[in-house]
Amino acid sequence: MPLSPAQPRKHLHTRKVTYCGYHREDGLWDIEAGITDEKSYPMNTSGRGHMEAGDFIHGMGIRVTVDDSMTIVAIESSMDFTPYGECQAGVSPMQGMVGAKMGPGWRQAIEKALGGVRGCTHLREMLFNMATAAYQTIPGYMIHLRKEAGDPAPEGTGAPPYHLGKCIGWDFEGALVARKYPQFVGWKVMKRMPLK
Repeated sequence: MPLSPAQPRKHLHTRKVTYCGYHREDGLWDIEAGITDEKSYPMNTSGRGHMEAGDFIHGMGIRVTVDDSMTIVAIESSMDFTPYGECQAGVSPMQGMVGAKMGPGWRQAIEKALGGVRGCTHLREMLFNMATAAYQTIPGYMIHLRKEAGDPAPEGTGAPPYHLGKCIGWDFEGALVARKYPQFVGWKVMKRMPLK
């Protein structure tokens, strides 16, 4: 269902964020993100002087290369457009993400390596969602490749897939889990008591 019709208004700002996933010939995976910000009116800035309507205030990109376990083996970032020259210092700290795994603890890993003045806000924002783009890219294509090769599906671990119980659609008590993963309906995570 689309949004309701908007009240009369004037368009001022556009932010575009894109994510793309790729399977490399060497077997690794590239997840790329890009962000741009632009105004619909001219403005004068202290960092770049006069800017025309449509000039990019931000124009940044990230390429994360991961293995099958979604562990980062390489990362590259670019900052073609920034409001200030000092922003360029946000590129090199990104190397602190090499070795981090996209999965549980992902946001904490980003915050530890790049939080506050250790990194760029906009690069961090893109990184947060790169894990979702990786998840959308990698597991489904791995299943596709197995099916194409005629390989059997791997045996389960007995635990539910990670995404179950993480959103309203994948509620352990919901209809979607009942249809797709009936063996996990009503699943409860056992909490261990601390040893004394």
